[in-house]
Amino acid sequence: MTITTEAELRELLGEPMERVLEKDRASFSPEHRAWLAASPFCLVASSDASGRCDVSPKGDPAGFGLVVDDTTLAIPERPGNKRADGFANILQNPYVGLIFFVPGRGDTLRVNGRAKLLADAPYADQMIVKGHKPVVILEVDVEQIFFHCSKAFLRSSLWKPETWAPEAVPSRAAIAKSLERPDDSMEELEAYYSSATYAEGLYKS
Repeated sequence: MTITTEAELRELLGEPMERVLEKDRASFSPEHRAWLAASPFCLVASSDASGRCDVSPKGDPAGFGLVVDDTTLAIPERPGNKRADGFANILQNPYVGLIFFVPGRGDTLRVNGRAKLLADAPYADQMIVKGHKPVVILEVDVEQIFFHCSKAFLRSSLWKPETWAPEAVPSRAAIAKSLERPDDSMEELEAYYSSATYAEGLYKS
C-alpha cells in the first residue's frame, strides 16, 4: 500500500510528543553556537524548482559553519569537482536543510532556512584556511534550528571502529577506473587518490 496522505502516515507512525514539536528555535542559542564551533562536517540538502533533490557534504576545520548573527549562518565553499549541483538548485529554490555532525556524538544539529550564494562577504577573512578564502559562500537565513536524537547512529553503530569495513567496497581508484576514468591506468589512479597526494590539493583550485 502506498501512503498518499498525512493522515495515513500518522496512522502508522503516531503523533510526535509535544516536547519534540516545541524544541524548534528560530535563532541560535549558546548550545547551538557551541555545537557549530565543534563541528567539522555537515550535509546540505537542496532541491531545484521541480523538486529534484541533492545532498552535498561540506567539511573543514571545526567551526567552519560561521554564525554571522543570531539568525544567519555561513558555509565556505572550497575547490572541488565544480559540478555545483546544490548551488545550481539554490539559484532556483533557496530553501536548504543542513545537518551538522560532531565526531563521536550520536545527536546532530539540524538547520533549515533560505540560502543565497555570495562571491564575497565582510566576514570572509574569518573563513580563511591555509591562506585560502572560500571561492563561494553559502549564507543561510535561518528559520528553524533543533537538535536531533542519536537513534540512527546507535542503530548503525557508525562511530564504532570495530564495525567499520572499508575493504568491503572497491577502492576509490577502482571505482574511478570502472565508472569515471576508464582510460587511465590503475597505477595513475592509485597515485592520484592516495591520501598524501589528494590532500595536497584540498584548498587549491
